[in-house]
Amino acid sequence: MRLTDCHNFHDFRRLAKRRLPGPIFNYIDGGADDEVTLRRNSEAFESVDLVPHVLRGTPEVDLSTTIMGQKLALPFYCSPTALQRLFHHQGERAVAAAAAKYGTMFGVSSLGTVSLEELRKTHDTPQVYQFYFHKDRGLNRAMMQRAKEAGVEVMMLTVDSMTGGNRERDKRTGFSIPFKLTLGGMAQFAMKPAWGINYVTHEKFALPQLDEHVDMGGGTMSIGRYFTEMLDPTMNWDDLAEMVVEWGGKFCLKGIIHPEDAIRAAEVGCDAVILSNHGGRQLDGSVAPFDALGDIVDRVGDRLDVIMDSGVQRGTHIVKALAMGAKAVGIGRGYLFPLAAAGQAGVERMLGLLKDEVERDMRLMGAARVSDLDRSMLRVRTR
Repeated sequence: MRLTDCHNFHDFRRLAKRRLPGPIFNYIDGGADDEVTLRRNSEAFESVDLVPHVLRGTPEVDLSTTIMGQKLALPFYCSPTALQRLFHHQGERAVAAAAAKYGTMFGVSSLGTVSLEELRKTHDTPQVYQFYFHKDRGLNRAMMQRAKEAGVEVMMLTVDSMTGGNRERDKRTGFSIPFKLTLGGMAQFAMKPAWGINYVTHEKFALPQLDEHVDMGGGTMSIGRYFTEMLDPTMNWDDLAEMVVEWGGKFCLKGIIHPEDAIRAAEVGCDAVILSNHGGRQLDGSVAPFDALGDIVDRVGDRLDVIMDSGVQRGTHIVKALAMGAKAVGIGRGYLFPLAAAGQAGVERMLGLLKDEVERDMRLMGAARVSDLDRSMLRVRTR
């Protein structure tokens, strides 16, 4: 199987599975507990049908949208995700370059493996910084200041991960950073020697946003301990309000599901909320973001930008979310599997295929621009 054989999410996933050691593939692929929410995130889109218009004459389709003051050429973007150079040695460099090629936004995680400064200097496309709230308030201020000095436009605070989810696939293989593999996990690495060769022959793995606080060599801190010891589970709305003021720029709250939380986010000055359950990796049994989308748009859509991620695999998923009222849609696993499969070339192919899907779907819907999509074009199944 080659990159040219990949035509959709599932093809990229299969190619990534062939190339990655099992523990790393399962880290990307897996969810929390019984993975009910992981499955439901995508299945939710199947509960709503598209109702297309015809004879509208749509020779040109404008896919652009504006979120948090950032003009995007596409109504979807590459969400910030952790540990990308573990999946492919190019990591965030590949994702940023592919996003720049297609004129869309990308994100850098606090647990990213390439520095904010390097990516901001290399690409002038919209960039967000995905941030976790730490017990050490001085560390929070220092990290925000660093992002400002790097020229990052949007702060994205993730609030659904104050502790790590129960990801049992990782427990079975012993996947962690640093590695503490079981015998079965080590055997799976041995079966994929090409990954190991790439890992040891390229730049040393690191977390530049947290290099003073997380020792990838196993000395002072592991990723698991980072979530359980450094993040502040007592964070509240007052803390958020202070952070919004201190940042002083566009601010987005990621991990919202409850409509009352979306209302509070608007009240404290957030510019956007992202409906997300972390791709089903945190609280199993959580509502799928698409199922929560309509109600939250109705409550706060006139006060801030409502965005969603989790479970997006097709252009029709994006079209349905936009018709429901989302301003844009985030992609996570949808670009991580292409990244793992083929680096920058894989991410570019995925973005190109998804762009073609959305454009074709909008033509078939009779929509010339994103704003033409609305709920009259959706029908919720009753059986």
